[in-house]
Amino acid sequence: MTVLADPRVVAIRIHPVKDEPGVELANAVVEIDGLAGDRRKKAAVHLVGLPEAATTRANLVIDIPTDRLAELVGRTVAVGSATLAITRTAGNCAGVYADVRTPGMITIEDRFDLVD
Repeated sequence: MTVLADPRVVAIRIHPVKDEPGVELANAVVEIDGLAGDRRKKAAVHLVGLPEAATTRANLVIDIPTDRLAELVGRTVAVGSATLAITRTAGNCAGVYADVRTPGMITIEDRFDLVD
């Protein structure tokens, strides 16, 4: 598995109301059930890479290709002060879903690092 060097968060979004546009944030509190203010969905956090970011309602956009994110299913990553367990690929759209292992704060430009 190859992950690009020094991947970072390039966008943070919440989607408080179903079928309405998302809200772009500079930072977000990550709670055990997902990003604060986000509508609860299929998984706590939805992550996507580039260039598919424009076609999904993902919470976090990471500056690596989405297929590289899919290689991380079963792994744990640190993003800001939060820790996320990548659980599965998203079924109907690009990206992966993650459970929150450690709540924390995520900010644009935070590193996206493998923990295990």
